[in-house]
Amino acid sequence: MSNSTRCAACKSLRRRCAEDCVLAPYFPSTNPQRFSCVHKIFGASNITKMLQRLPVSQRSEAADCMSLEATWRVQDPVYGCVGIISQLQQQILMVQSELAKTQGEIAFHNAQQQQQTQLAQEPIIGGTQWLFQFGQPSSSSTNINVNQEDMISNLDQQPFLDFLNR
Repeated sequence: MSNSTRCAACKSLRRRCAEDCVLAPYFPSTNPQRFSCVHKIFGASNITKMLQRLPVSQRSEAADCMSLEATWRVQDPVYGCVGIISQLQQQILMVQSELAKTQGEIAFHNAQQQQQTQLAQEPIIGGTQWLFQFGQPSSSSTNINVNQEDMISNLDQQPFLDFLNR
């Protein structure tokens, strides 16, 4: 490359940009901040060595990875990109927990609604439910105890009497 179109790396390092500059394709002069971050974290000679050891087809991806890691490391010197990964994992765990709780509540309400529907469909008068709750009815209606009479007085009495007089 000519001196007038030096890459960001060569500009930052104040050197001539050679035609075969390893850094030029990955650190263009239009984005000097990219090289500045990578240089602060990895150093120019380490960046050059890493890129030279890789096949040309993988260099672009490696430069992008170094740039992302360096950017996060500059923003968070202690954790770097691991800090944001940890935060995202915590958010995932919280949302999964909330989802499980919500699914449990939905299942509970569905079961409650199903139970109420079943109770509404079962006959209150006569049938096995009446027999199970109050025992076998006597043959005459005069042997009804007080609790049963209270229940009957609140409902239509004719079906009860018909059932009891069978």
